[in-house]
Amino acid sequence: MAKENRTPSSWPAVAYESHEWVREGDEVASRRALRRAQGPYSAAVPPGIATAYVALRSETLALADDASQELARFDAETGLIAAPFASILLRTESASSSEVENLTSSAKQVALAELGASQSPNARLVVANVRAMTAAIDLSHRIDERSIIAMHDALLRASAPRMVGAWRDEQVWIGGGGISPHHASFVPPHHDRVDALMLDLVEFAARTDVPVLAHAAIAHAQFETIHPFPDGNGRTGRALLQSMLRAGRLTRNVAIPVSAGLLRDTEAYFDALGAYRAGRPDAIVEAVAEASFAAVRNGRRLVDDIRAAQARWRSVVVARSDASVHRVTEHLLRQPIVNTTSVAAAVGVSEVSAQHAIDTLVDAGVLVKISGGERYRLWQATEVLTALDAFAARARRSRG
Repeated sequence: MAKENRTPSSWPAVAYESHEWVREGDEVASRRALRRAQGPYSAAVPPGIATAYVALRSETLALADDASQELARFDAETGLIAAPFASILLRTESASSSEVENLTSSAKQVALAELGASQSPNARLVVANVRAMTAAIDLSHRIDERSIIAMHDALLRASAPRMVGAWRDEQVWIGGGGISPHHASFVPPHHDRVDALMLDLVEFAARTDVPVLAHAAIAHAQFETIHPFPDGNGRTGRALLQSMLRAGRLTRNVAIPVSAGLLRDTEAYFDALGAYRAGRPDAIVEAVAEASFAAVRNGRRLVDDIRAAQARWRSVVVARSDASVHRVTEHLLRQPIVNTTSVAAAVGVSEVSAQHAIDTLVDAGVLVKISGGERYRLWQATEVLTALDAFAARARRSRG
């Protein structure tokens, strides 16, 4: 494939074009705000990057290479541990990606939402993001328009079904108020351009001449610049990042929670996206590389905490080696809040056997009853929830 723009300083920057803004006429705002929401506005015109030459500074390439080695090492380490760790890390990535958008929820509420028992809207959105991340991993062998739309569909199908299934057909903007794009911090391209831009992005994603981490970071930044959906672009874009890391075989076993690394300094992350739009792609590659280091450090502590809980459980649970209670303890790593029905379905036993296993784990101090009468009781594995909340707290504490 022939490449264009072969000098290090010539990565194409976003241009802008003027569009007329037509007010709907029923906006509710002050006279001043309504007066400001009229006349032409400027929308981004992102360049095509399908054949753009990716020339990064040597320092950026070295940083990305070091980060790639850490990601691959952690992925290999975790892949040798029991299968539930893939589910644990997928959940932490999904929760962190949601928190970048200020959608925060405790591990307990997320676990309740997975059972359909949470009243928290944010928790339900985090669970939807788990579905989007799962779709991203499952579809990593075929990154195209349909697979990206499928990621978005998994994210918003339950909460905003009218927004899924296609690219946006309206102007969107970031910041600046809700009635017009005139004073937004960034106005993505007019919707008439989205179709061609996403086709170009898919062509870029198919390239094999760019180092994997840099490739994924740039594709992510281009996706966020295009903003192809009415809502959910940030979370879908970070799902795409995970999909490309898997497609490039940098990760093979788990979704390493890179979003938790981005969460440590969201201002720097958003500044890096701005620098990318100004024609400086090194910034977003460096941001994703640094986020990868942070994700591995935090992820290793989470794995250690979970393994410590597993070791304690093994020391206190007395049962035959083939007893179903051991399968239940493994299930608790994936789903740390359970009821009799969920345990029976997950482990493949009768509800009577499931209840016996739960009672055994309560007696051993692995499970604690948290709610419900005789007809609908819930139990939680407090050590797992504590480990997940500690992971999230570490990600937040390192912001700045």
